[in-house]
Amino acid sequence: MAQTISSDITPEKEASKLQFLRRQFSGSPPEVSQQEFDLTGKTAIVTGANGGIGLECSQQLLGLGVSKLILAVRDETKGEAARKTLTTTKALEPGQAVEVWKLDYASYESVTAFAQRVEDLRPRFSIAILNAGINRGSFALNPTTGHEEDLQTNYLSTVLLTLLLLRTLNKSYSVSNPSEFSPGRIVVVSSDTAAWAKFNEKDDVPLLEAFDSKANQLFVAELSKRVQPSIAIINCANPGLCYGSALARELGTAAAIVVRLFGRSSAVGACTLVNAAVKQGERSHGQYVEDCQLRPMAPFVYSKEAEKVTQRLWEETMNELSFADVQDITESLSSTQS
Repeated sequence: MAQTISSDITPEKEASKLQFLRRQFSGSPPEVSQQEFDLTGKTAIVTGANGGIGLECSQQLLGLGVSKLILAVRDETKGEAARKTLTTTKALEPGQAVEVWKLDYASYESVTAFAQRVEDLRPRFSIAILNAGINRGSFALNPTTGHEEDLQTNYLSTVLLTLLLLRTLNKSYSVSNPSEFSPGRIVVVSSDTAAWAKFNEKDDVPLLEAFDSKANQLFVAELSKRVQPSIAIINCANPGLCYGSALARELGTAAAIVVRLFGRSSAVGACTLVNAAVKQGERSHGQYVEDCQLRPMAPFVYSKEAEKVTQRLWEETMNELSFADVQDITESLSSTQS
């Protein structure tokens, strides 16, 4: 069961459709300024960075002075187009660089290869916004792993990358002076659907294939218990319903019209993700950020059933990703004391 936060709103009210509409039309959350947080000398990674929210996150991070920005994309041609957009919209400052790296969440091999490149970075990365996601709208299996494609991209490959990035941070921490170590920041993108989705299959065996959008919240809440915030601050962040993204376009024409009517711009949605990555402190570890504020996760996360379900999710996820020695990674993280 996730640890609750002090909030002026209950998980049930936070999950209501009325509250969702209020959030969508309540104005724009504030953008972080470089006067507040200067990222000069830092390296940041944004997945799904070739358009929409990912591109806007990249633009805002450059505005905060980040020295190296890695655009992690499935299609490198689109990634290069995004890099050109970023560097022509606003000229880079001296010392800034934007790189395009291949990352295909449909392939475990691609994820592990990407993570190895990150581990070889010097200086190490400081920020990772894991924004890549899909919504197929119809059932389709990943031909390589045999899992449903949304589950593969939005959960399994996201978790794999998260754990491999944590391995890199833990190695860096182990050879550093703890008092001088700046914890990494990992943001896992979530959504309102995590609170709305029914979970009628919670007793299925195996459980993994029955999971919906709650999986990331449950996993992050559990993972945060095993990771010292002095090594990495991990949180979930919800940009809200946004138009202008590939994810919105995948929903089809009718849904796209609804998204355009009720959605906010990708730039507005990106504000919360960047806020979660640079401004939210240790208190956000294992928590959920929405409209640049800490908010409750989905009501199920705090239910009596959640502890048992989370344990099963954890075990099945560890088994699925065992090829990458993720159990060793989590045990090493748990044994590292701040």
